[in-house]
Amino acid sequence: MKTKDQLPLCPVATTVQLIGSKWKLLILRNLMARPWRFNELKRDLDGISQKVLTESLRSMEEDGIITRTVYPEVPPKVEYSLSELGESMRPIISAMESFGNEYQKAVS
Repeated sequence: MKTKDQLPLCPVATTVQLIGSKWKLLILRNLMARPWRFNELKRDLDGISQKVLTESLRSMEEDGIITRTVYPEVPPKVEYSLSELGESMRPIISAMESFGNEYQKAVS
């Protein structure tokens, strides 16, 4: 997790810093439904590179938004899911979904 000194003073800017990229928001959208494995996310997120997916997942794990669970199997099974902090972002993502639906209706 970031220290207080590493965060912007504005709380909105803090949220944008944590989840403001296109890919992080889409990863969160998927993880709201269920835990996902890396390759599942890669296949579902059309256009994301392996590098960007890896960096986004690592960043969100470091920030405490998601958890990475490694199962002791051969080959190793790794799943990503929302942490408690990530779960607290559900209302934000849901509000964005509602806005997007209404906007799409308005411009249709």
